[in-house]
This record gives sequence, structure tokens and C-alpha cells, in this order.
Amino acid sequence: MSIGQFCIRDTVIVGKGDTIVEAAKVMRQHHVGSVVVVEESEHGCKPVGILTDRDLVVEILAKEVAPEAVTVGDVMSFELVTAREQDGLWETLQRMRVNGVRRIPVVDDRGVLVGIVSADDYLEILSTELGELAKLLGREKGREERTRGS
Repeated sequence: MSIGQFCIRDTVIVGKGDTIVEAAKVMRQHHVGSVVVVEESEHGCKPVGILTDRDLVVEILAKEVAPEAVTVGDVMSFELVTAREQDGLWETLQRMRVNGVRRIPVVDDRGVLVGIVSADDYLEILSTELGELAKLLGREKGREERTRGS
């Protein structure tokens, strides 16, 4: 299965020139802990970074920087790791692990943002799959009892 099948398509975005306060308000409005920073291209929005609530705390609040003095582009994570829609779930998870990132934007063949996937999304996917596996084990026992008796 591809990551494109599982990524969250309703991605919350901001621009590099947006203020930190604007970005924080967008995060609050959408109840998310991160936003994908994008630049417009002829094909659509291309991700150039990520801004997280942790970035706001560590880079702005902890350093007592005035939020109005910096833009999203000043604080965002610059070493952006992305996945392509057709990349596999395992391949994407390994890319996240190797790069030490909890979330990864998903792009199409032109590099246009199509979604995002996070470690939390993986936990949800895996818990669902493990639940199905547990049901299988229970059904196997029931089938054996019906076909072979007690």
C-alpha cells in the first residue's frame, strides 16, 4: 500500500512570509501542532518547510523573541523530508525514523503538496491492523472448535 492512500489530505498550510502570530492562530483554529510551509508554483503549493508548536516554544518563547519580529521563514525547519504519494508505508516510516522527524509532507510527481502523515497516523494505522490480527486469532480458534469439536 502507498502512503498516498493513508496520508491526511486536508493539510494546514502557511507561507514563509506569514508572521509567527498568524501561524499560531492557524494552528489553534485547526487544532494542529504543525503547519506545512509552502511556496506557490505554477502547479500548486510546494512544501519548503514545517513549523511546529515546539519550534514556537524553543525558538520564540524560550529565547524571549518578540513574535512580531520574525516570520515563519525565520523559524521553520529547513531540512524538509518528504514522501512521494507512491512510496510505501514501510519505506516512508523508515525515512521518518532515519531523519528523526515525526511528520512528513506527501508530494506528487511534480513536488506539489498532496497531504501529510505523522507518527500519530502510523499508530492509528498499526493499531487498526493489530486489532484485525487479534480478530483473526479469535476466529481461528472458533473455527477449530466448530470443525474439530471440544
